Amino acid sequence: MAKKRPQTKKPQKAQITDGARGAAAEGNWPVVGAREPCPCNSGRRYKACHGRAAAQAVTELVHRPFEGLPGECDWVALRELVPAATVELTLKDGLPEGVPSVTLATVLPMAWPGLRREDGSVLIGLQNDTSSGDLSRDLADILTQALTTEPGNPIAARRTSGDGPRLQELLDPKGPFEPVVHEGFEFWVPDAENANAEVSASLERANAAAIPTVKLTGADAAYWCETPEKNHLRWVMPHPEEKLLDALARLHAAGTSSLGENTRLVGSFRAHGLMVPVWDLPTGMSAADVEKPAAEFAERLATALADEAPLTGEERRARGGLTNRQVTLS
Repeated sequence: MAKKRPQTKKPQKAQITDGARGAAAEGNWPVVGAREPCPCNSGRRYKACHGRAAAQAVTELVHRPFEGLPGECDWVALRELVPAATVELTLKDGLPEGVPSVTLATVLPMAWPGLRREDGSVLIGLQNDTSSGDLSRDLADILTQALTTEPGNPIAARRTSGDGPRLQELLDPKGPFEPVVHEGFEFWVPDAENANAEVSASLERANAAAIPTVKLTGADAAYWCETPEKNHLRWVMPHPEEKLLDALARLHAAGTSSLGENTRLVGSFRAHGLMVPVWDLPTGMSAADVEKPAAEFAERLATALADEAPLTGEERRARGGLTNRQVTLS
């Protein structure tokens, strides 16, 4: 579903003190209002002087925010497609004292951006509205806050600066990224069975809205889901979009783009710089049933991706049809 982005509040004005001017002289710009005089004493407003670069850094859209992270395709899937899942994260510099673990979650209770539990463990919510055009920087800011927040407290949303760290700077590039898909949101609380009535009611409502989803074991970032009308397979792929569209068109024109009888490739999403082909599946086709057909399709796709020949007329028509059925999520 499309997400509504919150309106960004105007920054509060701040007085420019002699100390602030000194900091500005050293290149450490204080936070001032957009219409305030720039601390560099240029005589111009901050937004027209040194604030211009900062504003651009905050608003510029990063099309592939998870590029370079382990499991980029799964990051995209958990952000856009999967209702309930968690992943243990590995920090580049190790866990700070008093923080036993850091966990990425698709969503947290009350739509909190992050949470520091009573035991000191940290949870980061992935499916939240963000304040800038760089999702990686926004999530890194939430992670940085959570690591120093007192245990037992959620993390408040805030506007990030354009020069803060990104996830690529905080997470171990060689660390594992192994999503665990859950049937519900019991991972919100350490002991869901003994939760109080209010928490139990909240969990029940969230669980009722979750679409049953399973991650395939034999294909990277491929997720089966069940809906009342039919089942689907949604597969986040790392290949360049134009090359992938050519390959899918070759398979579609040859009649080999399906995953078996009564299945069909119906289109694709575009999310965070990657393509997500989608197949319709029969209601009775389970995640286990689609494992083998998906593995066989991956072999056909690899062959089509390696084909450098120009598309035939029929393949070009198939490509046009696939392009027309493409939807951009982010």
